Amino acid sequence: MRIFSWNVNGVRAIEKKGFLEWIDQEDPDIICIQETKAKVEQLGSSLIEDHGYHTYWHSAERPGYSGVATFSKNEPFFVQEGLGIDRFDKEGRVLITEHANFLLFNIYFPNGQKDDTRLKYKLDFYDSLLPIINDHVENGSNVIVTGDWNTAHFPIDLARPKDNVKTSGFMPIEREKLDDYVESGWIDTFRHFHDEPERYTWWTYRFGARQRNIGWRIDYFFVNDGFINNIEDADIHETVMGSDHCPVSITINSDSI
Repeated sequence: MRIFSWNVNGVRAIEKKGFLEWIDQEDPDIICIQETKAKVEQLGSSLIEDHGYHTYWHSAERPGYSGVATFSKNEPFFVQEGLGIDRFDKEGRVLITEHANFLLFNIYFPNGQKDDTRLKYKLDFYDSLLPIINDHVENGSNVIVTGDWNTAHFPIDLARPKDNVKTSGFMPIEREKLDDYVESGWIDTFRHFHDEPERYTWWTYRFGARQRNIGWRIDYFFVNDGFINNIEDADIHETVMGSDHCPVSITINSDSI
């Protein structure tokens, strides 16, 4: 079973850049996308249903902003839009789907670069999510949390760490939030399997950053530690174009399905 996650930076834009052809080629079991920037009523059947996946959408109240969607071959047992916290849910950041042996959280974490208010909003989001997913694990569920986390955790996770210690996305206070997740038993699946540097998931459109691989790794799959042995591999698909992010994926062994 393969699950992909991709910040597409506009689902209508990426449809024109071969998104549906990419789905047909990769044939994933589940696709989580972030930053859809669209409401469902703005989309045609080509994105909603013609590809054969069940699709679920959580859109922001503000037009053309944020938004997540989950495409699944098999219909989930349960779907929830949002965390149940209005200040976050109105921005369309979370979809929760229940599958045979896990809960899947598809999340577009806030970006804190605008100002101190948005940085606090981002930190509050991290703090609010952690007890929710911990509770699910304590109640016996396996949980996968994927999406654009908007934070590079360690210096290995961005090309120029020394230049960005005061930049939101690599500030110590943000990285400490990811430390809190790890200390609570959450595992970064890519780093579990890969220790090589220069593997990134986002590049600014400026300065030829992608061609020069001046990037950041900010898109993750985290799983609870009790589920890590069910993950066979995790990967970054740097050659897939169409967004300022590239897709990331995990492969789950058949015993977990």
